[in-house]
Amino acid sequence: MNVLFLCLLLAPADNLTPEDLSANELAKVRRIYIDILTGGDTALQIRDLLMTSLQGSKQFIITENEEKADAVLRGAGGDHIFTDSFQSSEGLNVHTQMGGGVTGNSRTTGSRYMGLSVGENESRHTEERKHEAMVTVRLVNRDGDVIWSATAESLGGKFLGASADVADKIAKRLVNDYKEAKKLTPQTRQTTAAQPVPASK
Repeated sequence: MNVLFLCLLLAPADNLTPEDLSANELAKVRRIYIDILTGGDTALQIRDLLMTSLQGSKQFIITENEEKADAVLRGAGGDHIFTDSFQSSEGLNVHTQMGGGVTGNSRTTGSRYMGLSVGENESRHTEERKHEAMVTVRLVNRDGDVIWSATAESLGGKFLGASADVADKIAKRLVNDYKEAKKLTPQTRQTTAAQPVPASK
């Protein structure tokens, strides 16, 4: 066996960075259990939406049995309703006043006065009811190590409500990072680098 190939094959895992180790663990995940998210009733709804989004990705098996899961998704979430208020005011005011007089020998020989006043004010007050959803989650492996985490927030998408949109963002980010981890894990790089070098003639 080629010496270089043997050395690379037996390279110690201690040389891996924490990022490499997390990517390596993430790449092994196939079955996920989504834990109850803290945050009340809206968090329960977001959990259901996360399950649907991740199941729809076709990348993971979503299980209701935590003991069978390769990793557990934990965290917190919420969907809050608030009112945005907008107030605007427009106005136009013009004031002009002129006066004059001529006095001589204790009598007024002439006087002139002119005044102009224009005023217009307009104010608007509008209120808009909105939802704001936020989720922060972490993926924990069987050893209790956090191998992935993310935070997302949304005021609602074009076709999705705030809770559905934030669940969709988390699912897409996890799927993308999972695919990258599958391609860039140390084992993949090591296997590629450790191809036998042809013996020189």
